Amino acid sequence: MERRNVLKAGTAALAAQISSPEMRAQQTHPKTAMTTSVMLWTLKGTFEEKLETAARASIQSVELVAEHVNWTDQDITRIRKLAQSLKLAMDTIIATPDWGKRRVSMVDPAEREAFLADVRKAITFAQKLGIPQIILMSGNEIAGRTHAEQYSSLLEGTKRAGDLAAKGGVTLIVEPLNSLVNHKGFFLNNCVEGLKLVKEVDNPHVKLLFDLYHEQVQLGNVTRTAIAAAPWVAVYHVADNPGRNDPGTGEMNYANIYKAIQKTGYKGYMTMEYLPLGDQVASLTKAAGEFRASISA
Repeated sequence: MERRNVLKAGTAALAAQISSPEMRAQQTHPKTAMTTSVMLWTLKGTFEEKLETAARASIQSVELVAEHVNWTDQDITRIRKLAQSLKLAMDTIIATPDWGKRRVSMVDPAEREAFLADVRKAITFAQKLGIPQIILMSGNEIAGRTHAEQYSSLLEGTKRAGDLAAKGGVTLIVEPLNSLVNHKGFFLNNCVEGLKLVKEVDNPHVKLLFDLYHEQVQLGNVTRTAIAAAPWVAVYHVADNPGRNDPGTGEMNYANIYKAIQKTGYKGYMTMEYLPLGDQVASLTKAAGEFRASISA
């Protein structure tokens, strides 16, 4: 009850700010074929404050990790109304948000039914929230098993999950994570193999989440791989390397990366998943503005 009261209070306070001239001005942005989004875990504050940050920065959509898992139907209705009032879509949740803490892996056949149960639960949440996409995580490598054995399990699990997604009217997006810096031992650690997986699954309800930062850390050659993968990508994640901070603070030339992706005809999400340096609104406003300027130049 206390959590619900806090949520209601935050919603009311934020709703009071929505109609201000400053907020309306900051929500305007040029139309592009790609949709800007932000992964909320990277921002500080309450859930409502994070939504406000995204709206003030003229971001169009948001991605969730585990924020929703304890929401009641009343919470969902309230949050959907709040996001709509801020002109924010919600585009993504994760099927197994606690994959790093609980044994539920796509590379272990013994855990497949638990994984599929999580996918079914996530589909129900996605339908209630009006969210079109669900992220799939391979899980960590299993000692004593070959790469081929684990990949075979990953492939079979993705195919079966894809069948559930087709019935549920959602899209699953498989996300490779680097295993060199951020996710030691993660099995699907690069987008080259991620693209291979998605092609072999061959289901329009299964696509790739291409995290540009993770790929730069793991293999490099980001632009060429991003171009090759574009027809199978639903979301690109953005952060610079090293540090996983604002684009432009590291070694990655995001202006060129954005332009290269645009030339493929890509029409999905470009999601900021970096740790902002300095003021969050200013950081996201700058990042989104530079992205739009790059693809409109």
